[in-house]
Amino acid sequence: KLMDPSSSEYFMSWNYLDLVCSLPWKNEEKKNINLSRAWKILEKDHYGLDDVKKRILEYLSVRKIKEDSKGSILILVGPPGVGKTSIGHSIADAMEKPFYRFSVGGMHGSMPGKIIQGLKITKSRSPVFMIDEIDKMGTSNQGDPASALLEVLDPEQNINFRDNYLNLPFDVSDVFFILTANTLDSIPEPLLDRAEIIQLSGYIDQEKLEIARKYLVPKNLVKNGLQKNQVKFTKQALTKIAEEYAREAGVRNFEKCIDKINRKL
Repeated sequence: KLMDPSSSEYFMSWNYLDLVCSLPWKNEEKKNINLSRAWKILEKDHYGLDDVKKRILEYLSVRKIKEDSKGSILILVGPPGVGKTSIGHSIADAMEKPFYRFSVGGMHGSMPGKIIQGLKITKSRSPVFMIDEIDKMGTSNQGDPASALLEVLDPEQNINFRDNYLNLPFDVSDVFFILTANTLDSIPEPLLDRAEIIQLSGYIDQEKLEIARKYLVPKNLVKNGLQKNQVKFTKQALTKIAEEYAREAGVRNFEKCIDKINRKL
């Protein structure tokens, strides 16, 4: 059928063809997980959290020796600012896989195109997908995102996952899914049954000081164009920030305080 090049149907047809052609249809060579390298990355990127790191390493160990790792899902649960997203990045680095993150917090529809869009962006059949705030999903007459998520994560169904827009079956069983939540209370039971749950608790003040010294201060100096020899945060100053200005479980407000000081300087 010939279409007018200026018509919306013509435009949508080319968009559809572009999306279909840009998806990673070919199978990829399996990469061998280097466990010692994975541990070094986790150690370098995160202070403390030894129990969490060990559980992640055990999880990666199983994926290393088990050829068929379909249906593998992690749920990282903890208060804001404890490093859930950062851990997701570290896992992707350890596995040498591309990382893609999106949030479903407050989403009322059924996530049209989110998974397929991620595959197009990463250009990989087996990336690490982080889906944030699954405990804040809503429902409406537009669809139930929890049910759609179960379809994506179910190893019996996701071999032939059918996206609403693409309307073609696509195998997403090689995608490594990491979900994040602040609490488990509102997460559907079938989803919890399919997942390995890792709890991340908050940090005590001494841990916040070490995190600030090793990670937050150096990163924020670079962000604000300052040199190491231009600014010095004393232990007393960092303690005061932790005790009076950043008393939450995570370190997000702690980082904002350091950023505010560096901007003022």
